Amino acid sequence: MRPAQLTAVLEREFLSTSEGHHTPVMLWGPPGVGKSQIVSQIGMRHQAPVIDIRLSQMEPSDLRGIPFRVGELVQWAVPAMLPDLQRHGARGVLFLDEITSAPPAVSAAAYQLILDRRLGDYQIPAGWVIFAAGNRQGDRGVTYAMPAPLANRFSHFEISVNLDDWAAWAYSSGIDERLIAFLRFKPELLFAFDAARTLAGEMAFPSPRSWEFAHRALQKFGDSPDLLTGALCACVGRAAGVECAAFIDSLGRLPDLDAITAGQDAAVPAELDLQYAVAAALAGRALRAKGKPEAKQVWGHILNYAQRLPLKEMGVMLVSDMHRGIGSALFSVPQFAGWANAVADIVLYE
Repeated sequence: MRPAQLTAVLEREFLSTSEGHHTPVMLWGPPGVGKSQIVSQIGMRHQAPVIDIRLSQMEPSDLRGIPFRVGELVQWAVPAMLPDLQRHGARGVLFLDEITSAPPAVSAAAYQLILDRRLGDYQIPAGWVIFAAGNRQGDRGVTYAMPAPLANRFSHFEISVNLDDWAAWAYSSGIDERLIAFLRFKPELLFAFDAARTLAGEMAFPSPRSWEFAHRALQKFGDSPDLLTGALCACVGRAAGVECAAFIDSLGRLPDLDAITAGQDAAVPAELDLQYAVAAALAGRALRAKGKPEAKQVWGHILNYAQRLPLKEMGVMLVSDMHRGIGSALFSVPQFAGWANAVADIVLYE
């Protein structure tokens, strides 16, 4: 399932607690595809706490609590990490990350917590959802087969990698537009996990998470070409890092982006990689103009330029990225109708 669809599912699950319809959700996927980040975004959107419990780092007694004697009886001290109405609030997310890396004895201790929302006398507040995440057994992580009784306590979703969803997140998160352009140009490098390569000793590989690391490397080493290639390779692997560095090095031949957004004459590059770079950069400019007085004017100039791109599909990609970030306000720009008519043949065909 695409990240955008999965976000919608988790959103519904979060809201369903008020009606008593919540089902614990298990997210499956390889490392670095954004499972934890999607859960974190749900919490931020609702300004609700996310309690992240790593079962892989726990003992069975860590969940049950510590026993203590009261007269002739033994009671259990509830672990402070579990959701508490007074300390954490009425709504939130209990996130059991790395659940497939937990030893069977630990995952067995979580059975009652997940299905019955309680452990002994402790009960999870009604407004809290339960999400979990883990890697599959073929992902070269430390994983255990999920026991059937535990699996039957979840609804299961597998997250897929989608470039459009990643690009929408990247624009909104301030990821360097040169990286967005490169991955538009080389979409197969957004995620390229090969378990055999890790066995051969190459630890870094391209993933949504490692491209975020590459963004940080670009900010730190972008002014040092002799260091940048190595830094990118350290984040996303040698093959992807070398290609990305070469792509970035070629961007000195881009047209004047300020001229384009100001409606002045600017050349359209003939090279395909530079067209991807221009499209990504202009989409970023369009999103940054949102909410400013000159926004519609800037968007109009970009729409005019989109019509001049040699490949109509390139213009569709540019305007689609703009629409994901801007929304329906883009339709009210006078130049939008002209652009839509110019690409109607391929849009209707698709």
